[in-house]
Amino acid sequence: MEAVRVDKWLWSIRLFKSRTIATEACKNGKVYLGTTPLKASHDIRIGDLLSVHKDGFRFSIKVKDLLEKRVSAVLAKNYYENLTPEEELNKYKVWFVGKAAAEVREKGSGRPTKLERRDIDEFKENYTQETEDFWLNE
Repeated sequence: MEAVRVDKWLWSIRLFKSRTIATEACKNGKVYLGTTPLKASHDIRIGDLLSVHKDGFRFSIKVKDLLEKRVSAVLAKNYYENLTPEEELNKYKVWFVGKAAAEVREKGSGRPTKLERRDIDEFKENYTQETEDFWLNE
């Protein structure tokens, strides 16, 4: 195999959850080879440097090997090299912190009032800012 479609490769290394999402990212001009935006059908080769915009972050990826079928995350790491700058990775870590667990509210307490909602939003904003400051100063 000398080349593979960029949308298929991005999906197979698990950068996108589905091939449709990878195709949409290409259509919307969020996948670049150097400075040129790529179409989903563009063939990529080993050694290509891709720039992918996803969720407000810019990932830089070097193609180490070609892959057409989706594999586990552990195996997918062998097919690309992450060249994303450190400050972009820190920004991603800050954004990702706290995304795993849902908020818990006492059973029977109902929906939050407008005042409680504002307090919750203020707490989240301050927490996010403190976390961001922590990661950026480390």
